[in-house]
Amino acid sequence: MSNFEQFHFDFYQSNYTIDDQEEGYNSYGSNENVCGSRKSQMGEQPPASGFAPSEMLLSSQSYTGQILQPTYSPDTLSHLSYTDGFDEEPPLLEELGINFEHIWQKTLTVLNPMKPADGSIMNETDLTGPMVFCLALGATLLLAGKVHFSYVYGLSAIGCLAMHALLNLMSVPGVSHGCVASVLGYCLLPMVILSSSAVVFSLQGILGTLLALLIIGWCSLSASKIFTSALAMEGQQLLIAYPCALLYGLFALLTVF
Repeated sequence: MSNFEQFHFDFYQSNYTIDDQEEGYNSYGSNENVCGSRKSQMGEQPPASGFAPSEMLLSSQSYTGQILQPTYSPDTLSHLSYTDGFDEEPPLLEELGINFEHIWQKTLTVLNPMKPADGSIMNETDLTGPMVFCLALGATLLLAGKVHFSYVYGLSAIGCLAMHALLNLMSVPGVSHGCVASVLGYCLLPMVILSSSAVVFSLQGILGTLLALLIIGWCSLSASKIFTSALAMEGQQLLIAYPCALLYGLFALLTVF
């Protein structure tokens, strides 16, 4: 038993003394005094600042609006101005590049070969009229019993590429593919008149041949006039009219035969 009591005494033995307890008690009392002084200081302040954050107090003091009528910040005003900008956007046809007034002016320029062309209007990549005239040519050929849609679009594409290369070699400023396709497509309108005549009577004769030659000269003259005015190629209209006549001669062969 003596050994067990000695082991028990050694096991629970520590260096903690009564003086340490008194120091801990004094430090605890000083902490309570510090806490009490802080509480007294907090008690002297208004209760609202003890529970509400300073940001909320500042925001409430700076608020000048009314109920259900909040104030607008610069960010919200910029957002509102951005949403109001949708009303000022151009119409859809203008964004797509479809201008009916320019289409009508180009059509009148083609129908009247003697009328001077406006270079600012003609130097545009407007393909609405050319697509309509190509479809009209194919439709009138179809009414005459000729299914030549693929030939019409194929010859149009090859002719545009050839004329683009030729005009870039002849002119100083150069020209784009869209402008060449637009001019050649608009000048295809007299050929639609020829194909419409083929629906009524046959063109395989002297009258048909003369009418086809007249339409070819009409188309080539209109196209060369527009190219010379748009590219400032004075004195070169006949040089441009010759390849245009070759191109429109192929469309005339499709129409007559």
